[in-house]
Amino acid sequence: MPSCRPLLLPLVFVSAMALAQGRGGGGSRGGVNNVGVQPATNARNAAVMGTGNVLDTSVRPTSAADEAKVEFRTQTILIQVPVVVTDKSGNHVHGLTKESFSLFENGKPVSISHLEELTASSTPIAAPKVDPGQFRNLTLDGAQPHNVVVVALDTVNTPLLDQAYGRRELVKFLANNLDSGQVLSLMIITSHGLKIVQGLTGDPSRLSAILKKAGGEVSQLETVSMDAQADAATGSTPPGWLSGSGNPDPQTALDTFLEHGDAMEAQFMQQNAVETTLNGFLGIAQALSGIPGRKSLIWATGGFPFSMDSPATVPGGYLSVLYEHTMLALNEAEISVYPVDVRGLMNVSLPDASRSGAVTGLNASRQMINRQWLQQAKFDTLNDFADMTGGRAFYNTNDVAGSFKRAAGDGSSYYLLGYYLDTHNNKPGWRKLHVKVDRNDVEIRARSGFFVTNATMNPLLSRNLDMANALHSPIEGTGVPMTVEWVAVASQGDKKKAIFMAQMPPGSLGFDPAGRDQLNFDFAALAFDKKGNEAAQAAQTFNKPVSEAQLAAIKATGVRFRNSLELTPGEYTVRFVVRDNVSGKVGSLTAPLRVE
Repeated sequence: MPSCRPLLLPLVFVSAMALAQGRGGGGSRGGVNNVGVQPATNARNAAVMGTGNVLDTSVRPTSAADEAKVEFRTQTILIQVPVVVTDKSGNHVHGLTKESFSLFENGKPVSISHLEELTASSTPIAAPKVDPGQFRNLTLDGAQPHNVVVVALDTVNTPLLDQAYGRRELVKFLANNLDSGQVLSLMIITSHGLKIVQGLTGDPSRLSAILKKAGGEVSQLETVSMDAQADAATGSTPPGWLSGSGNPDPQTALDTFLEHGDAMEAQFMQQNAVETTLNGFLGIAQALSGIPGRKSLIWATGGFPFSMDSPATVPGGYLSVLYEHTMLALNEAEISVYPVDVRGLMNVSLPDASRSGAVTGLNASRQMINRQWLQQAKFDTLNDFADMTGGRAFYNTNDVAGSFKRAAGDGSSYYLLGYYLDTHNNKPGWRKLHVKVDRNDVEIRARSGFFVTNATMNPLLSRNLDMANALHSPIEGTGVPMTVEWVAVASQGDKKKAIFMAQMPPGSLGFDPAGRDQLNFDFAALAFDKKGNEAAQAAQTFNKPVSEAQLAAIKATGVRFRNSLELTPGEYTVRFVVRDNVSGKVGSLTAPLRVE
């Protein structure tokens, strides 16, 4: 009989200089390889893969259908579609069977492989219990879904005064819904990243008090006029200015700046806002990926500076990879987005107070048309974003508190449909989904489709993006359960060696379909000092087949390994991240450390 001792993997310490230079990211297959960890400055920098693969983001088109043909890493891909079915009064419809549903992909019927009706639990989520000196990310036993509602206050795309109004409406909503049995979490998408106000294990009754004290920030686009935003969104800026192409003469460049300077600045800000917002959604998806069941994400916003002609539209350039990956993460975490426009009723005919001088004649007509287009484009984008994830958008209403309530009520009961993707069809793009029920007196809410591209079908292409974001995020990733324990602090020359033990339980890591009994995961630890500066880090990729004895140990006790960080005496915050490169799931946690 093979031994069932825990699998102990030796981790190699990687110096900060080697990581900063990207060393150790070689593409050798099998064995143990080091992988570089880089700061999550933006998606452009995170597009370089640890395996040596580089996504050419500079030429990515603005439609997913124009990307390269898809290379599937496995021939068996299960697509799961959460479906909410209600009657005309909004009550959930129960007792439907598989024969009651019809599912279509790009207009063609597909065979539903399984159907499950799920009712979410109203039991509060408790913080994980650990022994002294141990740290664990949130892990839930069993597959019972929870009625989870996450509210994300968006200060990136919402004017400052509207942020305050949105917080007041949220307080009004909470006052009447604290006994709803919902697990409530509050996060803020800021220009400096995603911030947690209250996690899933907090007390919902404290939210109102926290919100009354919460502040906001001036959104980036508030510093430019509405007309400049419209010019940027409608493409009125001169082509090629952002990339520096064209090389105009100095006088032409000066004239262009004087005429289009605000619009140029607005376009740059719009790109930053799109990237910051998508990174916020990605962090939320990683935080909820280990929580069973469909979740509702209420996005309290003032719009999204990215207009879509169709669901297949992507931002283009380096943002396309981030966008497609974020949509995949939301779908795999079963998150439905409910955008709520907290600006209330809108009137775009009022003059822009930030613009000096009167505008008359044809220019005034053009500005009015552009403003109306921009406003409608924001509504359309919120609708599209909601439909793509199976949610619903609320806008152009002053009943914001009522919108919050309606958005939170969907998650208590739903059906989960599943079918297998036709991997012989390697055409990239948006796969449209449509669900029908053999009853005319019901309303159906399900995601309208999903991207099939190399960015969504190959988990290896987003390795650096996921690892960099997770290492610099305050969000606790729940996709891979993980426990970390400080073992000892030993002398190491002028520094101290802080030794830790990390463990992933049985079933938390997948086996690569490209290799029999082959694990493929990244692990990294990053220590920050009291000022927030990076002090030490260690990282490694494990990618090789395991022996029969090791396989038995993994199935019995999981994966366990020891490593250390070399630090000078002081107080630190250490971020631990593990990524399963087979599934793309991420687990992370933060642990304090005192080195004496």
